Amino acid sequence: MMRHLLWLLLLLAPPAIAQPAWPDRPMRLLVPFAPGGVTDSIARLSAEWLGPRLGQPVVVENRAGANGAIAAEAVARARPDGYTLMTASASQMVMLPALTRLPFDPSKDFSLVSIIASNPQVLAISASLGANNLTEFLAVLRARPGALNYGSAGAGSSNHLAMALLLSRSGTSAVHVPYRGGAPAMAAVLAGDIGAYFGNPSDIIPHVGGASIRVIGVAGPAGMPALPGVPTVAEQGFPGFRAETWNGIIAPTGTPDAIVARMASILGAACADVTFRSALERLGTVPLCSTPAEFRQTMDSDAPQWAELVRVADIRLE
Repeated sequence: MMRHLLWLLLLLAPPAIAQPAWPDRPMRLLVPFAPGGVTDSIARLSAEWLGPRLGQPVVVENRAGANGAIAAEAVARARPDGYTLMTASASQMVMLPALTRLPFDPSKDFSLVSIIASNPQVLAISASLGANNLTEFLAVLRARPGALNYGSAGAGSSNHLAMALLLSRSGTSAVHVPYRGGAPAMAAVLAGDIGAYFGNPSDIIPHVGGASIRVIGVAGPAGMPALPGVPTVAEQGFPGFRAETWNGIIAPTGTPDAIVARMASILGAACADVTFRSALERLGTVPLCSTPAEFRQTMDSDAPQWAELVRVADIRLE
């Protein structure tokens, strides 16, 4: 009797529905800044690498605003199905939380996939200032306190914080002018609309040697091969000065571990590829292609450092 009942239940049960293999349609990769900056460039390189290896297009979508918080919130609220990704920067993940309240929690609302590359900030100034090195630039600021302006990719961005820290440590002042990404900020310093821009190497390197700007400092632990002869800020009278950021792929929290692991594995192979690695290095970045665990470790170690930088620079966002 029991056996017949079991067979009857099996016959009446709805048929199992096979789950489609992931991915079975195009994916979106949001970029939290305007086209043309380092985050955008890394996103497009990552999309070109992932797409053919996943068998579906990875469509890059720029969604700038609020220093990346708009795009990050959209990803945090997206379905965790592996079809919505973002090329995050340290700005959204560890800097903004130290500056203001956010509609998302970087430590809880995202599945971390891989940090693709890191990049030190580079200080470029308008040639019209007549300064050729950091000492001369600071002399100009001291002679005209609060009169000059500097640009950034947005309030609370790594560009903003790096310059604010330099101003704080040098006892100088200037007016902050936020833009909607690194590319428009770079265009402003090239046009002479702003006096300085502490930007990503990819924004600045293509313009080295031109008549419009002077590149006077690298905010990393060492100089960069792409900028021969440009000393670090630390070497120019500010020991320990360091302002670096990174870009990595994230997804909404709850994205299946198998999907995260598959993407991380594919991206991990990217930095072993000469062409991919060379493309990152041409941007002035340091290729990493980390594991999800390494991504988490970086966030955990960077967050208190940037919080201290915000405190020292005395920056607040309303």
